[in-house]
Amino acid sequence: MIILALDTTSENGSLAIRKDGRLVAELTLHSSDGFAHLIFTAIEEVLRLGQISLKEIDCFAAASGPGSFTGVRVGLSAIKGLAEAGHKPAAGISNLRALSSLGRAPLRAVIIDARRGDVYAAVYDAQLTLVQPEVVMPLSRWNDTFGRTEYEVIALADFRGNLAAAVAYCAEVDGPAGWKDPAELDANYVRRSDAELFWKDGK
Repeated sequence: MIILALDTTSENGSLAIRKDGRLVAELTLHSSDGFAHLIFTAIEEVLRLGQISLKEIDCFAAASGPGSFTGVRVGLSAIKGLAEAGHKPAAGISNLRALSSLGRAPLRAVIIDARRGDVYAAVYDAQLTLVQPEVVMPLSRWNDTFGRTEYEVIALADFRGNLAAAVAYCAEVDGPAGWKDPAELDANYVRRSDAELFWKDGK
């Protein structure tokens, strides 16, 4: 089983390849201007590093958010196009779930800064199954709701690794039964974009 995964949901992007249960290549990127102009060159590079050809990939996976709305769309569009062209399945993995895979405790509370005083939060178990739904709420309210001693707290702000590697791992855990036709993939925004919020508030 060979999985190519990418994350373009923030200005710190990454790519990874897992083959037969191990990470064989990874690449980190940084761009404050987005990744649309970099992504396919980066895919060629990570394939070269892993000594894998595009046709060998069994599944294309991407971080599906929450994160930058434009970044989420760029990543999903890239893997959907590659999967469609290669007649292969695809997987969209929640950033929160990907982060939960880094934990060691039976229950893992994951948080990502959502700005404006809010956080994206969810709780997953050791099998990476959602226990408490993904929500967006003020940090203080999150602490009251999820800040329990039985939860291992995993925050994106403390993570310095390759998120694409975690995305690839989650896709591997799901296996072919959890992969989808690329046309079925959708973004996991958790909340509406700023543009939608401002439009509604201004009505």
